[in-house]
Amino acid sequence: MRLVLATALCLAAPALAQDADIGMALYHTHCATCHGVDGHGDGPMAGVLMIPPTDLTQLAKRSDGTFPVLRVVKRIDGRDPVVSHGSPMPVYGDYFEAGTYDVAIKTPSGQPILAAQPLVHLLAYLRQIQQLD
Repeated sequence: MRLVLATALCLAAPALAQDADIGMALYHTHCATCHGVDGHGDGPMAGVLMIPPTDLTQLAKRSDGTFPVLRVVKRIDGRDPVVSHGSPMPVYGDYFEAGTYDVAIKTPSGQPILAAQPLVHLLAYLRQIQQLD
């Protein structure tokens, strides 16, 4: 019973733990150099990568209108590395890993995944910039 209650509390907490404004600041510090100021994959470093950076505004559109939480979390924190970057993505992935996965977030399938708090903020911002048109 305690495990069920603890899990329920963890899954309820992320709604309070997401701050898209913090996520935007993190994005501009850690992501815009490659993905561009607006997330279109046109940052100043895009040209030196073996594979062009993804247009982050199209993540949900390319996933049938659902933001791919699990895939994005794993790419950013290094659980699913992007070899084309020559290193885990981002190069400062340890910041988003932060050595701990302390926030549970729910994927569209309902499956929870643990992520570091800065990554949760970044996800909130990435959700805001999605263009479904």
